[in-house]
Amino acid sequence: MSQPAPLPLVESLFDAPLPASGIAWLDAARHENRAAFAAGGLPDTRVEAWKYTALRALGQRRFARGDDGATSRVVAASTFALPGVDGPRLVFVNGVFRADLSALDALPAGLTLQPLSQVLHDDAEPLRFVLSRPALIGDTREVGDVFTRINAASAAEGVMLRVAAGVKVAAPVQLVFVGAVADVELAWHLRNVIELGKGAKLSLIEQHVSDAEPAQLATVVSDIELREGAQLHHTVLQNVAIATSLMRRSSVRLHARAHAMLHALELGGALVRHDLRAELVGDGARFDTRGVFMPHGRQHIDTQLAIRHQALNTTSTSTWRGVANDRARGVFRGAIVVAPGADGSDASLSNKNLLLSPSAEIDTKPELEIYADEVKAAHGATVGQLDERSLFYLRSRGIPLAEARALLTAAFCRAVLDDLPNEALREHLSGLLVAQLPA
Repeated sequence: MSQPAPLPLVESLFDAPLPASGIAWLDAARHENRAAFAAGGLPDTRVEAWKYTALRALGQRRFARGDDGATSRVVAASTFALPGVDGPRLVFVNGVFRADLSALDALPAGLTLQPLSQVLHDDAEPLRFVLSRPALIGDTREVGDVFTRINAASAAEGVMLRVAAGVKVAAPVQLVFVGAVADVELAWHLRNVIELGKGAKLSLIEQHVSDAEPAQLATVVSDIELREGAQLHHTVLQNVAIATSLMRRSSVRLHARAHAMLHALELGGALVRHDLRAELVGDGARFDTRGVFMPHGRQHIDTQLAIRHQALNTTSTSTWRGVANDRARGVFRGAIVVAPGADGSDASLSNKNLLLSPSAEIDTKPELEIYADEVKAAHGATVGQLDERSLFYLRSRGIPLAEARALLTAAFCRAVLDDLPNEALREHLSGLLVAQLPA
C-alpha cells in the first residue's frame, strides 16, 4: 500500500535545513526530534488532545524558515510599550534577537538576561539537560508534543533568563516576541529557559504582538524552574495578527514553598494554542492562574492547562473566562492531578464562558484525578449567554442595549485581573479587553 503524500506544512518544515550549532549533542537532539515529528506527523481530531482543534487548514500551508531581513525590519517602540513596565527588555522580531530594540544596559546584580544563541556560543553545557531531552516523552499523542518536536528540531534562538538565589528584581523584565511584515509566509521558533534561584523574586511580562499580514507560524517553548521559596509573577499578553498561527508550550516546575502567579490574556491570532503545564514537586508549592481568551471573527483559541500536585500541602487556584463572538471558537481544558503521596493538596479550577452570537462556540473540559488522602479539590465549567435580568436592569436605567452588553461582558472578564498588582498595567489590559468587545 502506498504511503499518503506528506502535507505541505510537513514538506516545508523538512525542506528547510536544520540549524547547525557545531555542538554534537544539540545537533543530535535536533535530528532526533525531526525524525520523531516525521514519524508522528500532525495529529487529527481523533486524538483526544486535539479533539476540538483541527489542523487541516494549517497542514495545507507552506512556510519559509527564517527571515534574512529580520534584523532591519522596522518595529516601532509603541508596538510593545506598556504602562508601568520600564525595566530590562529582550526583543525578538520574526524569531531573531534585536539588540537595538532591547534594553540590557545596567542589569541589576544577580539577573542574567541573554539571547539563547549567545549562551550556546559561549558555554552550552549547562543547558544540555534541558535542550537534549528525548524526542519521545511518554505517549506520542501527548498534548502539544508535535509542536514541541518541531520547536526542538528548529529553534536556534530564544531567551536565557536566570535570577540568582536570594535576589529580588525590582523592575519587571519584559520579553517581547514580534511578528513583523515579511516578503513570504514565515515559520520561526524560539526556546526559552527561565530559572529563579532559591528565594529569588521576579515580575515577568511576556508579549506576543505582530502586524504581519502574510501568514506566519510561530512556536515558542518555555521551561520555567522555580527553586525553593522563589516567587514569580508572570503576565502574558497575546495579541498577534489575525493571520498568525501561534503554538506555545510552557512547563513550570515549582520546588518547596515556591509560588508562581500567572495572568494571561489571549486576544489575537488565527489559530492559537497554549499548552501550560505545572508540576508542584516541593512541599508547600503554590501555582495560581488567571486568564481570559476572547476570540472573534473566525479565530480559534485553545488553552490546555494541566496541573500536577506531587508533594505535601501544595495549592493551585485557576480562574479562567472565555468570550466568543461571530463564528469564533474557544477551547479550554483544565486538568488537575493529585498524585499519590500529595496529601494535604488544595486545588480549585473554574472556567466560565460567554457566547455573544449564535454561531460562536466554546468547548470546555474540566478534569480532576485524585490519588491522595486529605485533599480539598473543586472544579467547574459553564457556557452561556449574558444574564437577561441584568441586561433589563441596565436598559431600564437608560443604557442602550449594545452598551449594556459591553458593560456586563467587560465586568465578567475583568474579574481575572483584580489581583494584578501593577495598577497601570491592569488598567491597560482592561482597556484591551474592552476594545476587543463587539461594537
